[in-house]
Amino acid sequence: MAGTRGSTPSIVLGVLALLLGGASPARAQGAEGPEKIRDNLFLLEEAYNQEPGVIQHIQLFQYVPRARGWSYAFTEEWPAPTDRHQVSITVPVLRAEGSTAAGVSDLLLNYRLQAVGIGGTGRLAVAPRVSLALPTGDPRRGTGRGSLGVQVNLPVSIELGTRLVVHVNAGATLTPQAHSAEGRTALAVDANAGVALVFLPFTWVNLLVETAYLTTEVATDDGNRRVHAVIVNPGLRFAVNAARDFQIVPGLSAPITVWPRPVGAGVLAYLSLEHRLW
Repeated sequence: MAGTRGSTPSIVLGVLALLLGGASPARAQGAEGPEKIRDNLFLLEEAYNQEPGVIQHIQLFQYVPRARGWSYAFTEEWPAPTDRHQVSITVPVLRAEGSTAAGVSDLLLNYRLQAVGIGGTGRLAVAPRVSLALPTGDPRRGTGRGSLGVQVNLPVSIELGTRLVVHVNAGATLTPQAHSAEGRTALAVDANAGVALVFLPFTWVNLLVETAYLTTEVATDDGNRRVHAVIVNPGLRFAVNAARDFQIVPGLSAPITVWPRPVGAGVLAYLSLEHRLW
């Protein structure tokens, strides 16, 4: 999470470093030929758990020129052991605005339940997630909250015909003893919501646009303050089936903070590697 002295762009970077823990799987080439991409969104989640026997390695890098800050997140996803249950770990690294050095942010241990849409069938998928945020970051450097936290998120994915999918998210993060940079502790409650549209002109390429709302409670020595942001993120991703059971999905987007203070476009790069393990 961003530190108490950060501006809106750097705080948004910190919030996204936490939210990026809840990922969803790509769909590799099946026995009947290549399937359409069901991969991770960039800021939000799709409601598809990892398929049995297939694991995924996800990297996401975001740079905000105005804030001169960046965030990187690596997520490892495993079915447990089928797509009914999924476990993952997210390791975020963050350089907040005004800092000359990067640091590991708060690690996320994630669990997702495929409540609706097991096996990737049907037009509706629902996969609630709960995550434990470990205080591995440093509040003094703006890279962590300094306390255990709990995050929940509810992604819902709906296929509208064969070429359009809508994804809706809503979630919250509770940190009972969030630390300020000066050492004060206070309860902090964050919330997020968003919607994404994904257009599939071909099975191997997606055009997408995400709109995300974030509200973050930041502990300071003078009391908590709340920061809001609305981000619009147009992007592109495509799939490369390097082998029958190995798929590469790169993506690129340009996140723009449009409210409450417009910020120039950033750069977000995404890379997913998915392969069968058993």
